Amino acid sequence: MSKYILELTVFICGAVIMIFELVGSRVLGPYFGTSIFVWTSLIGIILGSLSLGYYLGGKIADKKPDVKNLSLIIFFAAIFIGITTAVKGVLLVFLQFNILDVRISSVIASFLLFLPASVLLGMIAPYAAKLTLDDLDNSGATIGNLYALSTAGSICGTFLAGFFLIPHFGTNKLLIIISIILVLVSLALYTKEFKKIKSYALIFLIFGWVMISGFSYVNAKNGFIDVDTAYNRIWIYDYTDVETGKMAKMMGINNENHSSMFLDSDELVSEYSKYYHLARYFHPDLETALMLGGAGYSYPKNFLRTYPEATMDVVEIDPEITQLAKKYFRLKEDPRLNIYHKDGRVYLNKTDKKYDVIFGDAFGAHYSVPYQLTTKEATERIYDILEDDGIVILNIISALEGEKSWFFQAEYATYASIFPQVYVFPVKDLENAENRQNIMLIALKTEKEYTFESDDEQLQQYLQHLWKKEIITDKLILTDDYAPVDYYVNKAF
Repeated sequence: MSKYILELTVFICGAVIMIFELVGSRVLGPYFGTSIFVWTSLIGIILGSLSLGYYLGGKIADKKPDVKNLSLIIFFAAIFIGITTAVKGVLLVFLQFNILDVRISSVIASFLLFLPASVLLGMIAPYAAKLTLDDLDNSGATIGNLYALSTAGSICGTFLAGFFLIPHFGTNKLLIIISIILVLVSLALYTKEFKKIKSYALIFLIFGWVMISGFSYVNAKNGFIDVDTAYNRIWIYDYTDVETGKMAKMMGINNENHSSMFLDSDELVSEYSKYYHLARYFHPDLETALMLGGAGYSYPKNFLRTYPEATMDVVEIDPEITQLAKKYFRLKEDPRLNIYHKDGRVYLNKTDKKYDVIFGDAFGAHYSVPYQLTTKEATERIYDILEDDGIVILNIISALEGEKSWFFQAEYATYASIFPQVYVFPVKDLENAENRQNIMLIALKTEKEYTFESDDEQLQQYLQHLWKKEIITDKLILTDDYAPVDYYVNKAF
């Protein structure tokens, strides 16, 4: 055996552990979102699995330290990662529709998909340490060196996965890649036995890579785009709009509809987005607008057509989403449209621009709302960068009353603590306040009174959705220090 083969094995497997964990967030994201609940489940299960692996690896190594067994442990880790790739879709769809609490479903999914391979990967470092020990006087240094190598590999895998591998290869291909790497490491460690089985497994995994590449090509030819960016898992596909019966194109970010566009017209598809035009009722001469969240840029495009003298800035954290919008959603360069690729809160904190209206529609998924945009401190910055007669129109997915309304209640209380006037327009259901729906929250910087009557037929239709009942909230104002947004949003779903 080569002098440094065990050290190299520990380093590579350490890298695989972190790549596997980071890819796990993309595996779960399209079905459960990317909230703190999902990350908690994923990290908790994998850390628990690694701990169990450390324990078992040490126990087994003490009984029978043999490089053949280490090779088999790595081989079976590769097989279980391959199984995860094959079964994840069916399992996650089942859990998504049968277990509604995202905390429970994400824990079960993490347990079933990531525990077996993670336990085996955890066994590698202590087993390798036992094989390396040949002098008890230097045992501490030997074990320390191996664990340092494992950690160094994990650091390398973290940066590789986040900065290059996930955006470049995507979820399925990357899972196959790390499976192939583990089989190759297993073969390098020990080739005297099980060589045929390992070789067949390697051929099967390579075939799986080819099949996944083929499916990706066929899907793309048929209009289904599956892209992993540095921030999101994105699906783009055509569908039939239920309301109109017309064909439309959807951009799903983490499997949630973030933007839709009719294939044959520029009419807005999502009903809630039409309520953004209430801006011209409250501010008829608006000239400057800011939108937090771009996605397919459906409303920004509509805004520029509707208000030919106005300009809009869009803050979209993910630059690849903008490129996809240009390629598939008819987004074109326009001197009146400025796009900033950064976190919305960072932009609010640093900008010195002033706006007549600010539109809010920033979601990672239904389960995952960027909490840093919901707090009192963020609201104060929004207030500061508005003109004296400026307005905010914010899309919230929640109920108006009951347990499903906790996020709405907290956000309403937060805005009401800063703005002199806050109004609410439920988009779908004016009767049942406990139904979850899109709710448009409108906050006015001015104290000017409004009649909520308009000669514009379209605006009058939206104004009739004004919620006139008293809004009772017992939720605390959201702050940077205390913002249990994921917990509140989970109640709504």
